[in-house]
Amino acid sequence: MKKTTIIVLSVILALMIGAVLLLQNVNFNRLGADEYYVQINKEGKKNEVTLDSGEKLVSYDYTLQGYNANGEEKALNFMAMKELRKDAYLCVFVKEGKGVTSYQEVKVDELPDKAKEKLAIQQ
Repeated sequence: MKKTTIIVLSVILALMIGAVLLLQNVNFNRLGADEYYVQINKEGKKNEVTLDSGEKLVSYDYTLQGYNANGEEKALNFMAMKELRKDAYLCVFVKEGKGVTSYQEVKVDELPDKAKEKLAIQQ
């Protein structure tokens, strides 16, 4: 009986640790999303909001053309909490009905060939 209890508690503990690690390390905004690639070629539109406490929140809106791995084009609108680096390349994650859910900067050699072609990158 004691051995069975220890095994059951060990399995439950392992499942709980696994669930915590999963929640900490998986960005659910990227799961099931389509990937498009953009180049930051213009400044974002700066938005400032002042809270009741007097604190100012700043964000930047971007509207850019993105291209997927097949070279298909899509207009993308997204917001960043900081001004993004000019000429940077981003992989933008897009979900149907939700729009852009996440993004990350990528190196030029990580871009798919057809996206590079559409972004007019010299290889």
